[in-house]
Amino acid sequence: MTTAQAAQKEWAKTTPEERKKVIRKVIAYLEAHKEEIIDIYTSETGGTILSANIALQITFEELEEAIKFADEVNIVKEVPGMIEGKENHVYRVPLGVITSISPFNFPLNLSVRTIAPAIALGNAVVHKPDVATGITGGVILTKAFEEAGLPAGVLNLLLTDPKTDGTGDYLLEHPIPRFISFTGSTAVGRHVGEIAGRNLKKVALELGGNNPFIVLSDADVDRAVDAAIFGKFVHQGQICMITNRIIVHKDIADEFTAKFVERAKALPFGDPKDPSTVIGPLINERQLEKAQAIIENAKKAGVKLALEGERVGNVLTPYVFTDVKNDSELAQTEVFSPVAMIIPVGSDEEAIKIASETEYGLSSALFTQNLEKAEQFALQIDSGVTHINDQTVNAQPDIPFGGNKASGVGRFGNPWLIEEFTTTKWVSVQKKYREFPF
Repeated sequence: MTTAQAAQKEWAKTTPEERKKVIRKVIAYLEAHKEEIIDIYTSETGGTILSANIALQITFEELEEAIKFADEVNIVKEVPGMIEGKENHVYRVPLGVITSISPFNFPLNLSVRTIAPAIALGNAVVHKPDVATGITGGVILTKAFEEAGLPAGVLNLLLTDPKTDGTGDYLLEHPIPRFISFTGSTAVGRHVGEIAGRNLKKVALELGGNNPFIVLSDADVDRAVDAAIFGKFVHQGQICMITNRIIVHKDIADEFTAKFVERAKALPFGDPKDPSTVIGPLINERQLEKAQAIIENAKKAGVKLALEGERVGNVLTPYVFTDVKNDSELAQTEVFSPVAMIIPVGSDEEAIKIASETEYGLSSALFTQNLEKAEQFALQIDSGVTHINDQTVNAQPDIPFGGNKASGVGRFGNPWLIEEFTTTKWVSVQKKYREFPF
């Protein structure tokens, strides 16, 4: 931490062009090693080649956007003084040292979306990726920044497992970092937020999701199925934004379900390095066992199963539950696996209502042919994001991305992160001698 603090003080003195140059070189390094990165990505995460390419594309977009951040720091704004002879200067300056903690599921882009803007704004970063994906989520990026000429100490990598190595809450409680950026489960996010609040640290928490995919009565069923299949099964369902609850108007529920099941049944599964594979392995045995426990509990509760998958090694093929009740244990669980659930409803209004009836509020999607009505409905859903006539998994570095309720606090994206990763300072200059009353 002291190394990061010392390096940050010097890094903060650099010009915007110097910081931009480093990030451009990072992009060039990742471009030059793209095929190697994809190979490592599929080996370490179990993600398919498609998933790896999506992650890389988002990473490049995040880095390109970060270049723009470099001009947004050390800017002075003049505010007229109310005292004769006084000038007021308001500066936006780097915050200092930022802690970054990223998850296993999309480790590359979910790491870079904190690291790149923070560095572009003149901060230093202490980064801890999930140890399960430490190469993809940490080593590759730190190597890229090192090759790009980033001074030592500005980006620091910790490959630790707090459960086994005794580091515990070191990153959260240490007095030097001023900000904690955490992406992960809601349970851990609550713990991070509690410690941060006690230590008066700022946070960005991007947590779990129970994302609704709503198909209204007038929706184009075929297009809705296309979107739902991708939104549910990309990266084996291991995405915070993944489609979790598929809420369908009863008038089209049977047609939707039949077509959805037929498509899910045909998805290729197996080796993630095979370009045709859609369903690859889950990240580890623990995640697979959690998914299987959710499936078994739902079956014991009598939830109807329209498609029963199977375990093949660490691959779990698609499951589809139907006639699910929104207040059931299954519907209120973030499954984080290729397990789909379809919830039929009696009206469009009911669909919108139950979409928000969960502790989470990250992403959501809404299919309808009435776009004017869709905008009104979208604003009624208690989530940070709603996509109309699309699926729930979307990312763009210049939008306010984040969740409501148990899905998190704060927003990523430009310009929203600028306020988070900087602090403002008021400097007044008294140019004429001031008379005091005593």
